[in-house]
Amino acid sequence: MTSAPDVRRPSDRGAVVLAAAIDVVLVVVFALIGRRSHAEALDLAGLWGTAWPFLVGAAVGWLVIRAWRAPLAVWPTGVVIWIASVLVGMLLRAASGQGTAVAFIVVATLTLALLLLGWRAIALLVLRLRRRSASAAASGAAPVETPAS
Repeated sequence: MTSAPDVRRPSDRGAVVLAAAIDVVLVVVFALIGRRSHAEALDLAGLWGTAWPFLVGAAVGWLVIRAWRAPLAVWPTGVVIWIASVLVGMLLRAASGQGTAVAFIVVATLTLALLLLGWRAIALLVLRLRRRSASAAASGAAPVETPAS
């Protein structure tokens, strides 16, 4: 029997790579949604131009918090990655002549929080439910059932 990983301990390489990939994909999704909502071209160059500052910010967050030690943790890992994505992303946008209007900062902050913290919260909930179900099975108790959607 394998138990669910403890997000406070060093993770295996696969979990780290998956967590980093999810962060990258979600930052790109954020850029894609933004470009689409402003009727901007969805070409690769335009998407890269919008996404790169936030991708650099996420990478800075990963390095600062050493996210590979607990890549699924909402706190502090997810929060540091989120804040770095917004802060560094906005600084790089300003330095490269891209817009940093207050409304954009608010939308980016909220959207990146939802994406970068939300997936971690969902992953932790799934792991917690699996762990509870595995514990119940090991003890001979009936597994915990979740309501059908």
